Amino acid sequence: MTAAAEGSPPLTMAGARRSPLLQSEAAQGFALISPTFLYALILLVLPILVVIAHSFWTQDYLTIDHTFTLENYRIALTEPIYRDLLWRSLYISLTVSLLTVALAYPIAYFISFHGGRHKSLWLFLITIPFWTSYLLRVMSWKVILGYNGVLNSGLMGLGIIDEPSTALLYNSSAVIITLTHAWATFAILPIFVSLEKVDRTLVEAATDLGDGPLRSFLRVTLPLSAPGVISAALIVMIPTVGDYVTPKLVGGKDGVMIANAIQAQFGKASNWPLGAALSVTTMVIVSLMAGATVLVIGALQRLAR
Repeated sequence: MTAAAEGSPPLTMAGARRSPLLQSEAAQGFALISPTFLYALILLVLPILVVIAHSFWTQDYLTIDHTFTLENYRIALTEPIYRDLLWRSLYISLTVSLLTVALAYPIAYFISFHGGRHKSLWLFLITIPFWTSYLLRVMSWKVILGYNGVLNSGLMGLGIIDEPSTALLYNSSAVIITLTHAWATFAILPIFVSLEKVDRTLVEAATDLGDGPLRSFLRVTLPLSAPGVISAALIVMIPTVGDYVTPKLVGGKDGVMIANAIQAQFGKASNWPLGAALSVTTMVIVSLMAGATVLVIGALQRLAR
């Protein structure tokens, strides 16, 4: 009993030492999000691991040969058709990102600096297109750009063209136009949030020191809103590389992207290992592009300072 009594204080002190750690806000926050985080991690990591494992195997008619091989990656990187589709997808993705950010920034700037008490209303109006299905929005562009569509009819009515143009639909340009519209809101919101954090007194100070509106924007507003621009560019660039619905509906043979080839390998071709290799290759290249984009924009931001 004496030994137990003598040994009890250290245990109590140890419990007291652990208590602040367990009761800290960080520990409580981690305990709160850990189940959801683990659930999301499992759903993300396990499928990726399965895809990576398949990429090192080969399809043997109706069965999969589990012998390790890099043949699928050789095909993915050297076959002209897949290499061309990958470069086209990267080109479309980068173009859409640049156009979306360029179009979204003025809208976000207007709402942030000139929206006044109607900012919430403007943001509400921006989200209205998302009340409809993504598929319906893509189909609406197919109607607008079609041979007898709204745009061709309008141009013919104005006398600009004599007959409907076939160059508006079923090409890379149609895919770029459709994706730019579809992802515009995703670019506006992060830029708006970043602009809302810009200290207005810094803009006023730049004006008081003799900077004009353009110089003040380039030296103060744009650098401070760069995080929002980077976020918007990445939010748009990463998903558009893997879009296969839009090129399938409005791209035609000249607008096919790498995601369509991946879908075909997992579907009609029934060649999961090659489809997995194409997926992993695209994922790695997009990750490198995203990292390079962050580094380049960060370097430009430092030079602007």
